[in-house]
Amino acid sequence: MTLSATTPHSTVEVLKGYLALTKPRIIELLLVTTVPTMIVAANGFPRLWLIVATLIGGTLAAGGANAFNMVIDRDIDAIMERTKRRPLVTGVMSPRAAALFASALEVVAFAVLVIWVNPLSAWLALAATAFYVVVYSMILKRRSKQNIVIGGAAGAVPVLIGWAAVTNSLGWTPVLLFLVIFIWTPPHFWALAVRYRDDYQAAHVPMLPVVTSLRRTTLEILIYSVLLWALTLLIGPSAHLGWIYAVSATVLGAMFTFYALRLYRHARVDRANVAEAMRLFHFSITYLSALFILMAVDVLVRHH
Repeated sequence: MTLSATTPHSTVEVLKGYLALTKPRIIELLLVTTVPTMIVAANGFPRLWLIVATLIGGTLAAGGANAFNMVIDRDIDAIMERTKRRPLVTGVMSPRAAALFASALEVVAFAVLVIWVNPLSAWLALAATAFYVVVYSMILKRRSKQNIVIGGAAGAVPVLIGWAAVTNSLGWTPVLLFLVIFIWTPPHFWALAVRYRDDYQAAHVPMLPVVTSLRRTTLEILIYSVLLWALTLLIGPSAHLGWIYAVSATVLGAMFTFYALRLYRHARVDRANVAEAMRLFHFSITYLSALFILMAVDVLVRHH
């Protein structure tokens, strides 16, 4: 149940609420992929000011998109156990205030990227926001079991922004990096959705574990994991990476697939091992961070 926005809140609570609107933990993961992408694009370490400007613009754009998402989802957030303490549910601010905050973040993000990076990166950031807010949040999330598959494209755009920031262009390598995050997103999110299946069911959100058997869900997680593993191995030749990345992608991909296989083997038609699902979910975050960081290490070591 959403509380009245007129409920008194301290200044600290309000500030924390606005910060929560941006979903900082999600942004952290996006930034972990952006900087290594910039290093690969530059074939070394880019200028520091360019990294800082790109991160500021990217952070503001992603934060604005996440805030818009919370405005749109405030009704289902009130139903779900995982999200019922979000600021728009508890009435820390009004939906109008949150929407104005999100709009301001997007305007500043666009300006930062246009002025200090380049127009291509700014338009990519704006396109990602539009896709996440309109295509995923407003259209797909409540209507399609493929919601996170298609909607995940928005979360993959930061690597395109990072590449464009350095080169002012795009090519096959950034597209492959985009596809890595695009393919990574469904098994990452479906593992979490297995844990919160009842929440999504109560909110009538057709997340895959809700609309199909958990046996089928875990099989799709496994299939995506294998596809992800294969895709990461293509990046080495495309980006002219060396043995550090090759070994890292091979080992990390094997571990990801191992966790996915364990989840599949422990699943039944109507029941999955929640502990196994959460192991995969938490490892998936470590996986993506390690893959991109080691990608950057490979470049820096070879060009030391």
